[in-house]
Amino acid sequence: MATRVLILSASVGAGHNAAAAAIAQELATYPDLEVRNEDALRMTTRLYQVTAADAYFALVRESPWYVGWLYDYNDEPFRNERGMLLLWNMLNGQPIAALIEEYNPDIIVCTHFMPAGIVAQLLIEERIRARLAIVTTDYDFQGMWLSRTFNRYFVALDESAAFLASLGVDPTRITVSGIPVSARLNQPVDTASVRARYNLDPDLPTLLVSAGALGGGPALEIVEQIMRMQTAVQVIVVCGHNRALRQEVSARTAQQAERFRILGFTREMPELMRVATLFLGKPGGLTTAECMVAGLPMVVIEPIPGQEERNSDHLLENGAAIRCRNLPALSFKLDRILSDPQRLAGLRMGTSRLARPDAARLIAETLLNDRTEPFVFAADQRRRIIAAARGNSVPGAVEPTPLNTTALYNDETGVYIGVISAGQMAFLVDQLEEEGFDDDHYYIDEATLAYLQQAGADNELLALLGEALRDHGPTEIRFIRP
Repeated sequence: MATRVLILSASVGAGHNAAAAAIAQELATYPDLEVRNEDALRMTTRLYQVTAADAYFALVRESPWYVGWLYDYNDEPFRNERGMLLLWNMLNGQPIAALIEEYNPDIIVCTHFMPAGIVAQLLIEERIRARLAIVTTDYDFQGMWLSRTFNRYFVALDESAAFLASLGVDPTRITVSGIPVSARLNQPVDTASVRARYNLDPDLPTLLVSAGALGGGPALEIVEQIMRMQTAVQVIVVCGHNRALRQEVSARTAQQAERFRILGFTREMPELMRVATLFLGKPGGLTTAECMVAGLPMVVIEPIPGQEERNSDHLLENGAAIRCRNLPALSFKLDRILSDPQRLAGLRMGTSRLARPDAARLIAETLLNDRTEPFVFAADQRRRIIAAARGNSVPGAVEPTPLNTTALYNDETGVYIGVISAGQMAFLVDQLEEEGFDDDHYYIDEATLAYLQQAGADNELLALLGEALRDHGPTEIRFIRP
């Protein structure tokens, strides 16, 4: 009997669906698998779709600062799976739950946290038996991805895996796969043929400007800046499904029409990325992963606060992108980069640090070889993880100094000396002079040490102070009482 795999995404943007398609394409190469790929958002109520997608993109256009606030607010683990938000998801996701129960898959892969939350609830209620894998589609890990039950997480970076482990997630259940992208980005491409199709000069830099699948963002302003450049370039502008934008960009570039190729939605982005010199646009998770696999450095412009800001941080940290914070300076920045071949080569090298062309293959292989039982976070574990995410108590962190001890430091250098007991501290208070109630220092030299020994200091205290003297000489010691 074939193993059934159900892949669930959500069309909040194109990235989650693109990641799901890449995984489905890879799984299709395996025998004895029955693979079904569904857009979970399309199965919810119209009200839910408007809230999750339409309202979100309206906020991106009109109030991006609020999108950033929402992202940070929802960064707390398990927020998607408790209270009113869980009830809202389950009520609007009944068709998804019905599909899952009817299909009865052996493996469920979620590339969005909304269907993952519904699957987790079904597992906890024992309405299904399946292995749940969650594939994150941004470089950073946002708290809403954390599920009460799961088998495995697939994350983009080692840093994300370390963050999850620091919250208390079992590291053996975390796989650093990268973000899955289309297999076409791994296949050989006839760059000469692509350039000929679009009438591109192989000796000129090619700028690839993307407004995304929906045709949003400052594409028109970017084009206007490119038209002011001193460097000779050729430009491909992808306007997505926004026909009005395509018309407007075409009209604006009419006087330099030979330099521009103005496209609508295209399925040839993998090929265009392979012939481009720089990508200009927003750092969505899938777009970024595709650029990295294509070896295409990015010029980040107006990232959406939240996930795109964090993606941008990782790109800049790895030297795979530059960021233009002020659009009027874009032409200047592009001229500077294109006039410096060494810097451009450094940016291309930076893409290799983040490129994971084998992400879909690794996910597929791991899924099919994973025989773990679902892991369920107990209530106390969830409380500890939420506290850890808030910075209150991180599992594995260094414990604070016990309340019945006092820590000693070299006041000049800040070097930690050690801890003494409450009785040893009381002895020092009795024997050494304090300048005032709030005095937190004692001066220790050989004479002081001899005096303390004569007064009856215990050997442990004398050894600790003696070691400090040997290491640092006469020392002003600062003590921190609990």
